[in-house]
Amino acid sequence: MAIKLKAREMKQNVGKYAGQYRFVMSTELYNKLTERKVLAEAAMRSGISQGTINAAWAAIGEVIKAWATEGHSVAVPGLGTMRFGVRATSVADVSEVSSSLITSRRVIFTPSTDIKDELANTSINITCYDRDGNVIKQVASDDEGNIEDPEDDGGGSEGGATGGNPL
Repeated sequence: MAIKLKAREMKQNVGKYAGQYRFVMSTELYNKLTERKVLAEAAMRSGISQGTINAAWAAIGEVIKAWATEGHSVAVPGLGTMRFGVRATSVADVSEVSSSLITSRRVIFTPSTDIKDELANTSINITCYDRDGNVIKQVASDDEGNIEDPEDDGGGSEGGATGGNPL
């Protein structure tokens, strides 16, 4: 198995490369697997009826929603943990703290070690396309397989605040 990426030559409209053509990489997805297909596959692999798998999956989803909204980091069996958080602007004075500092709400997913290992060990294939859509290069991965740590927001408080508890 390999992760397929495409690098398309595109004209940049904003930023320091505005007006220049640059190669922009994105994941090439085969298709979106529906919940129904995933549940059918899980039933087939486990030998458990699809109805039972469906009921269990729905119950797990409800538990995750209920606990995550109460501030818990919730285990997603076999995958990792998820929690809710926010991105917010920092301020120097406590009198400026208000909900208007929140720039977005987000779901924070931390993959399990098994999932990280699977990703690190999966090869990557890149197909490069020129601005006319012609394939001009194929690249196979030789990277170190480094995995981004979702718990590391880069060290600064600008945009990285995720907690909801006062100090």
